[in-house]
Amino acid sequence: MPASVTLRHRPHLVPTDLLYIPPLLWRLRTCLSPCLLPSNSIALEFADLFWTLSADRLNRVLGGGGVNMGPVRGFRKRKRAAKDAAAAGQEGGDWWVDFSRRITGHLSLPEEPRKFESVFKISRTTFNYICALVRDDMMSKTSHLAFADGKILSIEDQVAVALRRLSSGESLLNIGVSFGVNQSTVSQVTWRFVEAMEERGIHHLKWPTTQEMEDIKCKFEKIRGFPNCCGVIDTTHIMMCLSSADTSNVIWVDHEKKHSMLLQAIVDHEMRFRDVATGWPGSMNELSVLRSSGFFKMCEKGTRLDGEEMELPEGFQVREYIIGDSGFPLLPWLLTPYQGKDLSDAKTEFNKRLSATVAVAQTALAKLKDMWKIIGGEMWRPDKHRLPRIILVCCLLHNIVIDLEDEVRDDALPSHEHDMSYKQQLCNIADNNGVMLRDKLSAYLSGRLPP
Repeated sequence: MPASVTLRHRPHLVPTDLLYIPPLLWRLRTCLSPCLLPSNSIALEFADLFWTLSADRLNRVLGGGGVNMGPVRGFRKRKRAAKDAAAAGQEGGDWWVDFSRRITGHLSLPEEPRKFESVFKISRTTFNYICALVRDDMMSKTSHLAFADGKILSIEDQVAVALRRLSSGESLLNIGVSFGVNQSTVSQVTWRFVEAMEERGIHHLKWPTTQEMEDIKCKFEKIRGFPNCCGVIDTTHIMMCLSSADTSNVIWVDHEKKHSMLLQAIVDHEMRFRDVATGWPGSMNELSVLRSSGFFKMCEKGTRLDGEEMELPEGFQVREYIIGDSGFPLLPWLLTPYQGKDLSDAKTEFNKRLSATVAVAQTALAKLKDMWKIIGGEMWRPDKHRLPRIILVCCLLHNIVIDLEDEVRDDALPSHEHDMSYKQQLCNIADNNGVMLRDKLSAYLSGRLPP
């Protein structure tokens, strides 16, 4: 069914739909086609200064076709400047040879050249792809971003600085010292990169097509036997160091008495993020974040997880669903473990299988934080307006590494959990249809499905 795109802003404490729109979208409002189909949902949402970004809409505007923009004033001049800057970055032959000579401090190794992969954690192929994605957006802005010696930063230089900032989590000062640029340049380049990736990389985070979903369901069934399973959901805390003296920060205090921002993610069997919602304060629990997300609303309306049912032996029909841990409610489309002690053998077996499947999402979030350390540690008084967008871009980069089958990608399990210092919360909400589905699947998986 054709869908229209609505752009609006509400200053309510908890928004329900699109509240955050990048400045470009405001200029595109009159160009949006009402005939574009939705493909995905990403939400960046937070209280008081809460915004929401829906990737299905953003993708339709920025990457899904249907929006044509004519020549922009000053476009030729900026394009020429971008070419000059790019050429300047290639004058010394291979870009990395010239750039690596500038590396100082703990990143430099006098006895041997520093390897590209060890600095940026990705291959040159992936790096070049990312440069191509953001080149036009980052180089179209006239600026005088330069190294300390006055040499203008090429697109490769800028992407390198931004990726190092996101992957290492080091301070602006340390990044600047390592690469020979000012702190302000590191900050400006990183934010330009985040803005460009939001627009140009958003197609790497989308809900699966019908054909993709069939493959996902098949792969999940092979993991631990769950038929017609479409993904796994989990939530993680992005730690922040905020002033306790500021009473406005109370909302960010979570159940472990730490300041944090929440990220909810739904992943497929390859640990690729298929839907994310972030920006919510740590004081909220998994149930509250789920109910506030666009994904929940779509499922309740029947526009998500609405594919064909699967028929099991004895005529038992199984709808599409996802799996989560005990912190989520048991719903017709969201299965969670049995709670309590003295469970039957069938229920115990069900919980073991479910736990092994949920581990896919837990590992994905651990890998996300491990590779993009800017969100893996405790961020020093971050800008809470910008942090959700940084989290989103880290998720996009995570997916790009998977999509491009990066050879540097580490397939080893993370050495730690994504929320290692957090205790499992419990949710006792159970929908009757969810209870029936779970019981039927428990019997099926234990081989005891009655006739």
